Amino acid sequence: MPELAPPALLFASKILNLVTIKNRVPGLSEAALARFVSRAKRAVKLRGEVSLLITSDNELRRLNQRFRRNNKPTDVLSFPADDLCGNGLLGDVAISAQTAIYNAQRLGHPAAQEVEILALHGILHLAGYDHERDQGQMAAREAQLRSALGLPMGLIERNIRSGRGSRQSRQPVRPREKRGTTPVSR
Repeated sequence: MPELAPPALLFASKILNLVTIKNRVPGLSEAALARFVSRAKRAVKLRGEVSLLITSDNELRRLNQRFRRNNKPTDVLSFPADDLCGNGLLGDVAISAQTAIYNAQRLGHPAAQEVEILALHGILHLAGYDHERDQGQMAAREAQLRSALGLPMGLIERNIRSGRGSRQSRQPVRPREKRGTTPVSR
């Protein structure tokens, strides 16, 4: 089991972003990812706390099963905070390090960049976007933000281009399987 490093905390205007990396991704640090989360939140025009967990395929499978009743691994899950909290918490995002590394290799970009793509996707879900129901609004916003943040093609766009569509996009592209809040989609 990898050693758990202390989480990175980034304070921006007294808003905390908590990043915990349980499974390492080449070229990615907690501090760099916390800075990216702050940039992504500003781009999405969100204010509040986000916690982000980078973990294993097995843990994402367990979370997917527990909260979505879908016993399959996935690359990213978003857990919006309950509106009743009122404490500035936007929610949590969980990302599979293994799936991010695999998909980055397959798509030809750095694994750290793939984690940023997944983090942006999760943050958009925390902002209320839902690509399974919004007739392309999330896809358009994600494409716009990826361009502004210097990221390559994202989840929705690559699934559309591959003909998989949003229904099947919940499963990571892998050769083998490896929130009170309710998660939105991935």
